[in-house]
Amino acid sequence: MEIKTITPDEVKTKLENGETLFLVDVRDDEEVAEGMIPEAVHIRMGEIPEHLDYFDKENDYILICRSGGRSQRVCEYLAASGFPNVVNMTGGMLAWTGELKPKQ
Repeated sequence: MEIKTITPDEVKTKLENGETLFLVDVRDDEEVAEGMIPEAVHIRMGEIPEHLDYFDKENDYILICRSGGRSQRVCEYLAASGFPNVVNMTGGMLAWTGELKPKQ
């Protein structure tokens, strides 16, 4: 299954242009404690199956992890679960150059 991708710079540009994005950070708590994209929601990778009610089939979701591997697997899982509009942020937070916020 082919998963769409987006670069961190493309995400940053969309946010700077005022676009509404649905960003989901699937990293572990200790990784997120180092900072996350301010607009992102944190749902750990292992908790995605019990949070499927968060996702709406009509919205596009950009999945984020440290380097892009886990978010790719989450994209594949969500697509197989009937959520076709998932996009993997390649390079993950290692490649993110934008603003960060501490996890709430």
